[in-house]
Amino acid sequence: MNVRVLTIAREYGSGGGEIARIVASRLGWTLVDQALLAKVASKANVPAGSVADLDEQVDPWLYRIMRRLWGTGADGYSAITPPVKLVDADAVAALTRQVIQEAHVAGRCVIVGRGAQCVLRGKTDVFHAFVYADWTDRVQRIHSRLGPDIDAAEIIRSMDAGRLDYVRHHYGVNRLDRHLYDLLVRSRNHTDEVARLILSAMEIAR
Repeated sequence: MNVRVLTIAREYGSGGGEIARIVASRLGWTLVDQALLAKVASKANVPAGSVADLDEQVDPWLYRIMRRLWGTGADGYSAITPPVKLVDADAVAALTRQVIQEAHVAGRCVIVGRGAQCVLRGKTDVFHAFVYADWTDRVQRIHSRLGPDIDAAEIIRSMDAGRLDYVRHHYGVNRLDRHLYDLLVRSRNHTDEVARLILSAMEIAR
C-alpha cells in the first residue's frame, strides 16, 4: 500500500483538525480543510462565507420538498419556479466531493472530514483514520476554544448529529462504522502523540 492521501474523520472537540494539521506539516503534505471551502466557493462562484454556512450540512426536509416542487411537473414544465438560482447544502456537498477527488488525484494531502472516507473508499493509496475522545476531554477542549460560558455539551451534540446526518444523507453509511477506517484512535487531548501514532500506522501500511 503506497499511501498518498490521508483522511481524518473526527468527533467534534476531539482535536482531529489540529492533529491533521500536525500530520500534514510533518509530512510536508497539503492540508485540505478550510482551504477546501475556498475551492468549493470558487467553483460555485459564491462567497466563501456562504459555503462555510453549508459545510457538512444537510438541507432541511421542508426545503428538500420545495426543491422537488421546483422540478419538472407532470406536464413537462416547472411546477414552481424558485426566485433565484440557489446554492444549497446538496450543491456544496457535490462540489466538495469533486474537490476531494481532485485532491486525491494530486496526492500528498491530508483531508479533514466532509465524508472523504466515503468518497475515497476502496482507494488503495488512501489511509483512513478516525479520531475520537472522552466526553470530558471534548468539553474541556471546546471551553478552551470558545470560552467557559458556552454550552459545550449542546454544541458537541449538535455538531456530532450534523456530521452523522451529512454522511448518512450523501453516502448512505454510518460514519461511526469502524469498517470505514484503517485506524481508530482516542486523542485524550494529546495531539502530538496521536499525530505520531497516525504517522507510524501509515508507515506500517506502506
